[in-house]
Amino acid sequence: MTACDTHRTIDAVWRIESARLVAGLARIVRDVGLAEELAQDALVAALEQWPHAGVPDQPGAWLMATAKHRAIDLLRRNKRLERKHETLRRDLEAMEKAAPDLGAALDDPIGDDLLGLVFTACHPVLSTEARVALTLRLLGGLTTDEIARAFLVPEPTIAQRIVRAKRTLADKKVAFEVPRGTELAARLSSVLEVIYLVFNEGYTATAGDDWMRPALCEEALRLGRILAGLMPREAEVHGLVALMEIQASRSRARVGPTGEPILLLEQNRAQWDRLLIRRGLDALAQAGHLATAPGAYALQAAIAACHARANTPEATDWPRIAGLYESLARLTPSPVVELNRAVAVSMAYGPAAGLKLADALTAEPSLANYHLLPSVRGDLLAKLGRFGEARAEFERAATLTRNGPERELLHGRARACESA
Repeated sequence: MTACDTHRTIDAVWRIESARLVAGLARIVRDVGLAEELAQDALVAALEQWPHAGVPDQPGAWLMATAKHRAIDLLRRNKRLERKHETLRRDLEAMEKAAPDLGAALDDPIGDDLLGLVFTACHPVLSTEARVALTLRLLGGLTTDEIARAFLVPEPTIAQRIVRAKRTLADKKVAFEVPRGTELAARLSSVLEVIYLVFNEGYTATAGDDWMRPALCEEALRLGRILAGLMPREAEVHGLVALMEIQASRSRARVGPTGEPILLLEQNRAQWDRLLIRRGLDALAQAGHLATAPGAYALQAAIAACHARANTPEATDWPRIAGLYESLARLTPSPVVELNRAVAVSMAYGPAAGLKLADALTAEPSLANYHLLPSVRGDLLAKLGRFGEARAEFERAATLTRNGPERELLHGRARACESA
């Protein structure tokens, strides 16, 4: 194996093992920041040794053992350790004698260590931006550069978010554990929010020259599937996975040959991924079995399922979608949900009915700079033949979006109104 091949192998191993490696170390040292540093030290050691010595039979166990030895060395060098660190040193040395057990534990794909890392990275004490960055760093194994490029943010900004997040977790003495009892629901909500934020940024990029960033969708789906395996009895976990699977099924049909957006009703449904749809419907059924009433993610997945089951736009059960949005609005009241309900109502009962709902949102402060409000109003006005008003709405929407392809789409719709 050439050095280049070895480096590619190390990269692949790191992608697979990094989250479990950091999780296992964090349980031992009780510090996510230190755990990641130790994991990175082990990675450096692999880059130095494996090209000459060869890739070990159990690369994950090798990385864990190397990182654990570094932890012991670090504690030994520090002459001013607190008493708890002395206890930790003895515990680590005891673990060292049971290295095979550590390797076996690392090779276990499902366990409290990984789940503990999920809940730590997504702890509500951190800002939303910090939770997203730390999750992609620790659980996705992405570099700061990869995260920065995915979100079109300068790399130093992402690096600073991650450093501050680790410091906050340490300063707040956040326990590395899976929450129990009443705390679980609130903490799980934070985890699901982070995963769906990552997915949405990949599904419809908020800024830049690309309509989609598929790598982020794939990473969010991977994290969601892992979480479903770790928490199989949590209905909303399956609801979120169902939603992402079904939405991801449309990915190929959402982008044209030159990268232009293709809206839902104009997509070639033969390009939708039937395997992902089937997986999504199965996850939605599982969510239904586990809960007496659907949660917010399960309701959104049910809406997505209505589209997935329709072979043509005309076959879509719009009255059911409108009803599901009404249920979602009762469960989680939101102007954005109301805007989506307006679209569904317009499809079910006519554009005038939808426009009435959309018009009621124009005074909503949180939607003042939300480009989809004028975009929706423009579409409904055009359907009613009010093309001058529609053109103005599309032009306003184009000034508000930060996504290049979407801006071009809106300008195109505005021009179409001029010639109508």
